[in-house]
Amino acid sequence: MPKIEKHAPGAFCMVELATTDQDAAKKFYTQLFPWSITDHPMGPGGVYTLFRIDDRDVASAYKMPPEQQGLPARWDLYISVESADTVAARARELGGKVHAEPFDVMEYGRMAVLQDPTGAFFCVWQPKAGIGIALGGVPGTLCWADLSTPDPQRAKQFYEALFGWKVTVGQNDPSGYLHIKNGEQFIGGIQPVEYRDPNAPPHWLAYFVVEDADASTAKAESLGARTYVPVMSVPNAGRFSVLADPQGAVFAAFQPVPNA
Repeated sequence: MPKIEKHAPGAFCMVELATTDQDAAKKFYTQLFPWSITDHPMGPGGVYTLFRIDDRDVASAYKMPPEQQGLPARWDLYISVESADTVAARARELGGKVHAEPFDVMEYGRMAVLQDPTGAFFCVWQPKAGIGIALGGVPGTLCWADLSTPDPQRAKQFYEALFGWKVTVGQNDPSGYLHIKNGEQFIGGIQPVEYRDPNAPPHWLAYFVVEDADASTAKAESLGARTYVPVMSVPNAGRFSVLADPQGAVFAAFQPVPNA
């Protein structure tokens, strides 16, 4: 089981659920994925949930505070950086917005909430005592992330300049899908404009590994999830579906082709 001890700068390092019903979300995800729960006190009467596999963190969740009520439930992606302050300042220079200035999360790390020039939100994480996700490559772990944006080229310019990513079309792929490479590792992509819902705001979509995309999708539906994209195959990659949990947070279930 691939343990993660450190994330390279520019890698997706954490995925965090902001939900309207934390107890219901915990029940849903622990039935869908092989997750256990560890709750930590957070503020007056609140808790911060760590989802874990074999005592290693794979995701987290919290109930949205009153000032966020009315906003949709969502999965937020975090990107590992060496300095949250430097990256936040650079994002602003590149045309992005800083929605939460860099701040310390106790002894665990330092973070900021940013928005790219096309409108998609993401977070950056400067690790200290906490690296974020500590396990990968097994069912229930983050494996990929897609950006849905009305302006892929503007997004490409922004993220390449901010994180040093290489964003390119795939070989022998006429779809226009852009692959994101951080160092030597492919970590995600940018969808072609014609494939996105024009009524959906720009956003990042987190993919979680599953053993069987069809079975997991059926299970999620039985637990109250909504299917936005039915199970489909990607040649030489795997099978996936796009789902929304009962509170409305959207995510993808991905069954990789063996050794893909």
